[in-house]
Amino acid sequence: MRSYDFSPLMRSSIGFDRIEEMFRGLERATNTDKFPPYNIIKKDADNYRITMAVAGFSQDDIEITATQNELKITGQSQQDSDGQPQEYLHKGIAGRSFTQKFELADTIEVVGASMENGLLHIDLLREIPEAHKPRTIKIGSQALLENKAA
Repeated sequence: MRSYDFSPLMRSSIGFDRIEEMFRGLERATNTDKFPPYNIIKKDADNYRITMAVAGFSQDDIEITATQNELKITGQSQQDSDGQPQEYLHKGIAGRSFTQKFELADTIEVVGASMENGLLHIDLLREIPEAHKPRTIKIGSQALLENKAA
């Protein structure tokens, strides 16, 4: 495992305490299994979509969990309902279980998911809180801070 020195970056940065954790997460992500295949699409400045090929899985076989900074998709293939073993002459559709994780920024929210033709679509939206949007600061606004402190 590599050790990174972030001190040159931190000289002019304030409040980026999670940066080292984020890079470690990226390193783990590059070492994981790439099954099932997926695309990440940027639809516009604030809308994204993850499309994952999940042939052989039904909606009941897939669980999507969104936490504060992580999206986790788990697929658990169900065996045939009749319980009879099947003899495959060729098995090209992978039905193995999987877990795929995506690191999300603080401003990304999962807004929906759908399945169509063996593809799982997960829609994401970047919502920047009003407090984080750019604003103009007028010179001489020190009185504002004193009024808020009182």
